[in-house]
Amino acid sequence: MAYTIGLDYGTNSVRSIVVRCSDGRELATSVFDYPSGEAGILLDPTDHNLARQHPGDYIQGLEATVTEALSLARSADADFSADKVIGIGVDTTGSSPIPVDENNVALATQPAWREILAAQCWLWKDHTSAEEAAAITELARRHRPQYLAKCGGTYSSEWFWSKIWHCLKVAPEVFSAAFSWVELCDWIPSLLAGVDDPRQVKRGVCAAGHKAFYAEDWGGLPDADFLSLLDPGLADLAGRLYREAHDASEKAGELCAEWAKRLGLPAGIAIAIGEFDVHYGAIGACVEEGTLVKVIGTSTCDCGVVKADKEVADIPGICGIVKGAILPGYYGIEAGQSAVGDIFAWFVNRVCKGNADTHAALTAEAGSLKPGESGLLALDWNNGNRTILVDPLLSGLLLGQTLHTSQAEIYRALIEATAFGARMILERIEEYGVPVRRVVCAGGIAEKNPMLMQIYADVTGREMRLSASSQTCALGSAVSAAVAAGSDKGGYDDFLSAQKAMTRLKDVSYKPEPGSRAVYDELFSLYRKVHDAFGGIGSEELGHVMKDLLRIKTSARDIL
Repeated sequence: MAYTIGLDYGTNSVRSIVVRCSDGRELATSVFDYPSGEAGILLDPTDHNLARQHPGDYIQGLEATVTEALSLARSADADFSADKVIGIGVDTTGSSPIPVDENNVALATQPAWREILAAQCWLWKDHTSAEEAAAITELARRHRPQYLAKCGGTYSSEWFWSKIWHCLKVAPEVFSAAFSWVELCDWIPSLLAGVDDPRQVKRGVCAAGHKAFYAEDWGGLPDADFLSLLDPGLADLAGRLYREAHDASEKAGELCAEWAKRLGLPAGIAIAIGEFDVHYGAIGACVEEGTLVKVIGTSTCDCGVVKADKEVADIPGICGIVKGAILPGYYGIEAGQSAVGDIFAWFVNRVCKGNADTHAALTAEAGSLKPGESGLLALDWNNGNRTILVDPLLSGLLLGQTLHTSQAEIYRALIEATAFGARMILERIEEYGVPVRRVVCAGGIAEKNPMLMQIYADVTGREMRLSASSQTCALGSAVSAAVAAGSDKGGYDDFLSAQKAMTRLKDVSYKPEPGSRAVYDELFSLYRKVHDAFGGIGSEELGHVMKDLLRIKTSARDIL
């Protein structure tokens, strides 16, 4: 028997799972909520775009969850022992870069920088660098259009260079103190491997390609001349970053003696290359060519793969097309929505002043409504638009409310808005020649909310399947660890074999209902008009929208 550990660093917590390599059975799970800030996020009440995390929380959570998961695994399986663990895989949020010193120590873990927000990890959802992202987009459009072509045509404030450039501008003392910057998904594996020089950190092409303009086509990271157009300090920093990034066919290293002792694991076991959570989640959800994997959480990320021997068109408005970003030998395609679960939590917790019971009550009441019955239409931009518009300076919108509009009607309209946003992404990918034969969903929302899943099926016109694992991202990390270890250690020599043995789908599926789909097609046409008008890409007259919503509302109540 051989086992691997999957570590999943999310927005509010980190979890570890212990997985049996032979069949993917998950023996144990341990979750650690980040203790710093608000639900693990360091905020600034004067700037709603700021979101940071303390790197010390990551280290504390690493030790706490792995040791507890190992203990639980020993109780769950008599055959298990820690010396049978052959590898560790790590996935994280991203782009979440961390400023580090010359010894690869995070600045914020040092007393002098502990309370400085700019010295923390710049969490994926930090949008303070919108101005820098716009400037990068404009300069690249004029001087390096090939850079933009591979990331959807617009550089994002969620990504690597815009965040670091913003740090240079607003906190030059932090930028000067940082010898280098390391993505969270690369930093955790480097800690486990005992790497004490940031230049020796094995970087993953997932983060490098999707967030940092890295591509083999132009020799790696952006050239010094281009970075100097932004700021000479960035060109100087590039020499202390990396020259090469790797797909998951490469190991990030082996477990060092220090961390082996702290975790109670054998020294020298394989550490898989780090990837973003949803990229490894796609592997855990049985991704293959023709499958779109949607991991639905606080935000949503959509991932697909296309064999690398095929030509893939550049797709405007997505988060990138990167060779090897998910599976070796495939192009990884990423898109997503900046807020999904976050929108529902905002409405329930902040607007309704409710809790988990409120979610359940609103879900039950909203589930009794017919499509179109509320007369409402919403835009899902409460945290900006990641795809198609790639604009963090957009915000949410609710149309059609009357003096009789209820909380449940608004709740359902917000769910429908996220489904419409999901359809925009699906249609954009297919428009550029990437077929989607099936959609597989993962994440707590997908598992726990059948109403939402049925709405997604009706809005997109696609059957929705569910990953069998409740820890899909962590499972994908464990799968990668099994491949990194290799068959001679009890793992696998390729991802196809590992996925076949260790991943599966639930029998549950959600199929489009023809009557609901027809109503949602009409509502989606209105959503698209409002999307384009407020997104600044259309000149639609919107005077008819409210009246159309009232007509649909009346029709839904009379006919359906």
